Amino acid sequence: MDKFREMSAFVEAVDQGSLARAALAQHVTPVMLGRRIDALERRLGVKLLHRTTRHLALTESGTLFLEHCRKLLAGVETAETIVSEGRDEASGHLIVSAPAAFGRLHVAPHAPAFLAAHPKVRISFNLTDQVVDLVREGYELGIRIGGAIDPSFVAVRLSANRRVVCGTPAYFARCGTPRTLDDLARHNCLAFNLQGGQQRGWYFQKEGKPVAVKVDGKLDCNDGELLHRWASEGLGLAWRSTWEIQSQLASGELVTVLDDYALPDYDIMAVYMQQRHLPARVRAFIDTLKAAYARPDYWIR
Repeated sequence: MDKFREMSAFVEAVDQGSLARAALAQHVTPVMLGRRIDALERRLGVKLLHRTTRHLALTESGTLFLEHCRKLLAGVETAETIVSEGRDEASGHLIVSAPAAFGRLHVAPHAPAFLAAHPKVRISFNLTDQVVDLVREGYELGIRIGGAIDPSFVAVRLSANRRVVCGTPAYFARCGTPRTLDDLARHNCLAFNLQGGQQRGWYFQKEGKPVAVKVDGKLDCNDGELLHRWASEGLGLAWRSTWEIQSQLASGELVTVLDDYALPDYDIMAVYMQQRHLPARVRAFIDTLKAAYARPDYWIR
């Protein structure tokens, strides 16, 4: 067991690039993680890492040993997963992060049926509009809407989605319809704000390039559901995802504008860390969401 922990500490330190981050990933103190690497080097009689407070560098021996450690640890992980879960049987604790409103409406509601089909699984949700560090905070699966994905993660597209500017027919009849991005300056834009009242702006595509437009209006807040409600009440324009307003678009309650400038994709994705053997519970939950979202009437119900 000590040899396994020492090798795991060594590989984690290399992958994370620092003892502090590696210690967080392994749920130990940096001192403890450092002691494990020290013990490994003493037992082998070679220096594996050159360590400073800010930098780690592999020695020649460390580079050679790292390759063998990875193969050994991957084999142990695969063996344990297969024995504890089985290749096809979902079990264990699934920890999921998702955007707050989307998670409440379109992720967590699928949990009861999923648990009924997979009774050996337990699920914990963290619903927040903050982008969390999945590895550092211990999440197996993250649901993301748009945005760039770290190349060390796998992103599985769950459903198409777009980000559009919308308002009620009554608002457009009263205030006019914007035809260009510059026209937004003459409209009451219901913007999402950050601490201190600074607005993120709205993002579009113009002449094939992404552009950010700073918008302004008489109302702003840090709650997307409230912005959606205000737009539905005809108080101004909102920049919303189609997953949120699809039924209102179908009924005519809301109308989109500036569609020619909309971002080409803002898809709903399931994100997880690259790994040799994806736990069956993660794979099964992703499949459950994909199947639900693929139903023809799902987004307009």
